[in-house]
Amino acid sequence: MLKLPGLIDPHVHVREPGATHKEDWDTVTQAALAGGVTTILAMPNTKPPIFDEATLNLALDAAKAKARCDYGQYIGAGPDNGDWDKREALSLQAAGLKMYLDSTFGELRLDDMSLWTPHFQKFPKDSPMVMHSESRTMAAAILFSTIYDHPVHIAHVSLKEEILLIKAAKEKGIKVTCEVCPHHLFLDKDLTGFKNLSGLTSGRTEVRPRLATPEDVQSLWINLDVIDCFATDHAPHTLEEKDSDNPPPGFPGLETMLPLLLTAVDEGRLTINHLIEKLHTNPKRIFNLPDQPETWVEVDENASYEIKASETFTRCGWTPFEGWQVKGKVRKVVLRGKTAFEDGKILAEPGCGKNIRS
Repeated sequence: MLKLPGLIDPHVHVREPGATHKEDWDTVTQAALAGGVTTILAMPNTKPPIFDEATLNLALDAAKAKARCDYGQYIGAGPDNGDWDKREALSLQAAGLKMYLDSTFGELRLDDMSLWTPHFQKFPKDSPMVMHSESRTMAAAILFSTIYDHPVHIAHVSLKEEILLIKAAKEKGIKVTCEVCPHHLFLDKDLTGFKNLSGLTSGRTEVRPRLATPEDVQSLWINLDVIDCFATDHAPHTLEEKDSDNPPPGFPGLETMLPLLLTAVDEGRLTINHLIEKLHTNPKRIFNLPDQPETWVEVDENASYEIKASETFTRCGWTPFEGWQVKGKVRKVVLRGKTAFEDGKILAEPGCGKNIRS
């Protein structure tokens, strides 16, 4: 039996408030525990989006009542909330600041780079700033990091040009870290890896950033040392929504991340040290997370099985990895000395999770 520290996922869409038919703080933290994850950080692009004290409290109150593992809530950068010098206490309550430099809407819309400036100038330098940025906007975010001497974390890197730019920036001493999602490591736009092509709708392949080329995927594997964290970008939507004429982008991922990566370990593509570094040590450091005493995950590294959405806890009820044969199954999760998950059963009670910024 393999023993791992509690895993950390710094990129999770909880869907509460506003879309609890897809997921809420109860179901998402059940899915997290089933995947060996004991801390999640939640994205702010909910309905309403999390961008001020009232909306932050709305999300945190729901989490306090329902969360079964530890959690933090990002606050979103918008065009009118860059006065962080006057709201430092609010910034310290959040897991970090999320800046949507590409896909944005409503109160989180950043129409031009001039709107980025107050956030880079005034958000506390020891607090995480996470960028949804792709290619050119990612390069611009790294430039802003250099100008304003503020560390940035680049979310869901997917392209060869992106990982090579981050590599060059790190070599120059620029304060940039990054994450890669399992679906960008194991799937590509040629549909390599999808096991049930006959029933695969185009909506079920929709994700942002989009699935890239096999060459892009290979570049991520070649540059594993540049990648600081693995993160799911867990973005649950129902199958009805994914199969509609206007499918929303996003994949669920909390329960499939660890078995996929453990299978890569079994194949010699990764090491256990890589997993601990990118799923625990680095995210804990980058996001300034507290210790979780007496917390660990027990995994049967020899257990082989098939991924089935019917056996998952996420409310959305599907996975792009349906039918994949994987090796490595979570058997037990202990959180602060209490068994939270064991042999397919959630034992943690709603509300037992702790806010990482409280």
